[in-house]
Amino acid sequence: MDIISQIRSATRQVLQEKFQVMAVEETVLVNETKPEFEGDYTIVLFPFVKTLKQSPETLGKTIGEYLLSQQPDLISDYNTIKGFLNLTVVDSFWISFLNSKYNDTSYGALPKNGKKVMVEYSSPNTNKPLHLGHLRNNFLGWSISEIYKANGYETVKTCIANDRGIHICKSMISWKLYASGATPESTGIKGDHLVGDYYVLFNVEYKKQVDELVKTGMKEEEAEKQAPLMKAAQQMLIDWEKGKPDIIELWQKMNSWVYAGFDETYRRIGSDFDKIYYESNTYILGKKLVLTGLEKNVFYQKEDGSVWIDLTADGLDEKIVQRKDGTAVYITQDIGLAVFKFEEFNCDQSIYVVGDEQNYHFKVLKLICEKLQIPSAENIFHLSYGMVELPTGRMKTREGTVVDADEIIEELVREAAIKTGEQGKTGGFSPEELKSLYEILGLGGLKFFLLRVDPKKRMLFNPEESIDLHGFTATFIQYAYARIQSILRKEAISSSETKSSVPLFALEKKLLINLERYPAVLKQSCQELNPSFVAFYAYNLAKDFNSFYAGHSISKAESDEKKHLRLQIALLSSHVLKHSMALLGIQLPQRM
Repeated sequence: MDIISQIRSATRQVLQEKFQVMAVEETVLVNETKPEFEGDYTIVLFPFVKTLKQSPETLGKTIGEYLLSQQPDLISDYNTIKGFLNLTVVDSFWISFLNSKYNDTSYGALPKNGKKVMVEYSSPNTNKPLHLGHLRNNFLGWSISEIYKANGYETVKTCIANDRGIHICKSMISWKLYASGATPESTGIKGDHLVGDYYVLFNVEYKKQVDELVKTGMKEEEAEKQAPLMKAAQQMLIDWEKGKPDIIELWQKMNSWVYAGFDETYRRIGSDFDKIYYESNTYILGKKLVLTGLEKNVFYQKEDGSVWIDLTADGLDEKIVQRKDGTAVYITQDIGLAVFKFEEFNCDQSIYVVGDEQNYHFKVLKLICEKLQIPSAENIFHLSYGMVELPTGRMKTREGTVVDADEIIEELVREAAIKTGEQGKTGGFSPEELKSLYEILGLGGLKFFLLRVDPKKRMLFNPEESIDLHGFTATFIQYAYARIQSILRKEAISSSETKSSVPLFALEKKLLINLERYPAVLKQSCQELNPSFVAFYAYNLAKDFNSFYAGHSISKAESDEKKHLRLQIALLSSHVLKHSMALLGIQLPQRM
């Protein structure tokens, strides 16, 4: 039981014994004491003052005196300021905590709870390379999965490859018309980038055709439908769904180029999946479920042959689930995918990590699945996150304004090399070690920058802020960890326990209080699906360690007991920094 839970429990006990009040645990508010007041933890008295008809001072004194007499191994002092009871925890509690945890490399992680959670992330289209927005998606989904795992859940990481549809056909028709047989091998261009180039080219040529038709007097909306390139792409989609051999062969060839490119990027950023689903498979089941929905009157068919669902009674709108030419739309495959996921893994929760521009889509998906009585419907949860924007505005693939993931990674690795060189701290590193260090710092800076922001918020990407030894960055935390490793290499730590009678200085106690909080941070991060709590925690822990180390020597401690205590604190700090940053997918170097 953590310290806050112990204080809550003791407070509930005194309220019951002294006032015959059975307080619900959630009503006992316990916070860390503000720096300007004396104490470690504060009980908020206001919720009980009116009910008990006691003044805050009297109530605070009653609870404080009770805790002093009944919990001497927990509380050593108290003071009441207005409606707040400030408690000082005995030093021996913190030393006992340290002795029990200092060598626990997985401190904070919970045992298995028997529940299973699926997290779907990345979900790229196979007509373009991964971009900056995909990076936030990948880092967020991967981290959420690891945080769930640390909280005792079995996790399943999945990805849906959006490998079919009109967008894929645009790349295919463009390559067929303009590539002259170009391949990744013949051009030296990474496969996903090559295919993406032809997707951009499609939109360039398509715009030209639309403009030409408009010049002849055709309305723009009609020109967009009649442009030869668009009609060719639409026909290719029809031929693909009919299984026309030459179209399928081209599709397989171009997708293979993209997958090879994706795999290279995934390996570099550390994204992995337990299962990859393919829209080219899930849409088939989706179309069958559309027919089932028609039979059950969940869907209805319009005169042109298209199939829809009317959700106006649910406060939404009408939604198409199949086009008039019989081809599937995006939500068709998502319906099939929900069934595939449930049948294969039967998870307690299925989390979709998808940008907030798809909020409406997932409201519709959940409603459709409920109306079709799909067993997994109630377990669907959309983890909606804000888009990543550039100083110049939103990224648009068709206009070629997207920042490719591979390019931004290279930029951050170069930035890490430059800034590390400026610090003059690379002496004694071999070229191979430096290359590895720059990769760790560059990727760490990128991941931390994208994960330190609450997922619900949109964010502006500024690579220059990602690598900074003195800022709110992974680099700052990585340097603190490397410093601890340097200390531990120089000073041997024994397996003996620190005596409970050793007094704690303020900076030692502050660091121990922060370390004790770590399991609660992991729990909150899991409950709110928010890795930024872990990022903030790791940064503040690194700051607290730096303050502690600046204020108290380890090698020249006042006594052997003090030296041992501080080495234990350093070791536990290193374990927690490593564990917390690993949940964000960030490596910590042994030296910098």
